Amino acid sequence: MTAAGRRLPYATLFLLALLGLGLSAAVALGIGSVDVPVPRVLAVVARRCGLGDAPFGGAPVSLLEDQLVWQLRLPRVLGAAAVGAVLAVCGAVLQSLTRNDLADPYLLGVSSGASVGAVAVIVFGSGWLASLTAGTSLAGVSALALAAFVGALAALAAVLVIASGRTGTLAPARTVLAGVAVSYLCTAWTSVAVLSAGDDGAARRVLTWTLGSMAGVRWESAALLAGCALGSVVLFSCFADRLDGFTFGELSARSLGVDVTATRWMLMVATALVTAVAVAVTGAIGFVGLVVPHLVRPLVGHGHRRLLPTCALAGAILLLWADTAARSVLPSSELPIGAITALVGVPVLVILMMRRTT
Repeated sequence: MTAAGRRLPYATLFLLALLGLGLSAAVALGIGSVDVPVPRVLAVVARRCGLGDAPFGGAPVSLLEDQLVWQLRLPRVLGAAAVGAVLAVCGAVLQSLTRNDLADPYLLGVSSGASVGAVAVIVFGSGWLASLTAGTSLAGVSALALAAFVGALAALAAVLVIASGRTGTLAPARTVLAGVAVSYLCTAWTSVAVLSAGDDGAARRVLTWTLGSMAGVRWESAALLAGCALGSVVLFSCFADRLDGFTFGELSARSLGVDVTATRWMLMVATALVTAVAVAVTGAIGFVGLVVPHLVRPLVGHGHRRLLPTCALAGAILLLWADTAARSVLPSSELPIGAITALVGVPVLVILMMRRTT
């Protein structure tokens, strides 16, 4: 029997992944400094949906349960799931566009550029930027997130200008090299800025941000991330047939009628933009976009109509549990979520590499 013959039917696999995400969210909402049983978690959510103070016939939902589950944990859980979905889907798209198994959402220097903006605020102060957003629709957005987003877009622009050169085409190899060059430049500036500040507190904040954290996610940012995740899955799914053409190289894509240059420009810019939104809110979180597509392809194949939605669910589950571990492993402090994803991602990546060489 072939590997394809051993796969579960796609509908079954997708429903299992969807159920796994729902159960994971319910369990994660109950884990914390004060544990809340899953039935009480569901009662809080049902109450907020207008089903009464005791929707399942038990004791009424207490104020503490409501604050813990709805106000504090649910935005963070939604944000983690949304960021995981965004990174995983963008990773799958970029790996197809560049035909590079090591491609991930930070390939275009987005993460490093966001770090420049974030470090500028952390080291040199955020008062001037906060004053710019006061009294505007951006008032709910932190100065740190705004500066990170601007830095990510600036890095993306630099990469695209360098990569396109005089020809205006966006070759994969040249784009990767441009991304690496811009990333190193941004990293060098970040290091100099932190060291010149001479502030240990600022250095710790920079380290925390560069390894990622969901601690600052509130309802406003969770809604932004959820919208970004949903929009990216829908957008990239509309290009599924064109991405299938890229799987076998540019010549195959052109023979199928795909405008290779225009498609690559649009999708690379789109992946960088949605990644910039995620990075601006949560900091840099690695390995999700690199590893998840490699885990999902053996289960659903290379067709992007199935690959992209499944990657979104798998990435959401992975990052949700990584964030749960980050906030609950140590009783008195929180681990950077990027450290958790690296601890999981590196062994998985090594195993995948060993399987491919045998």
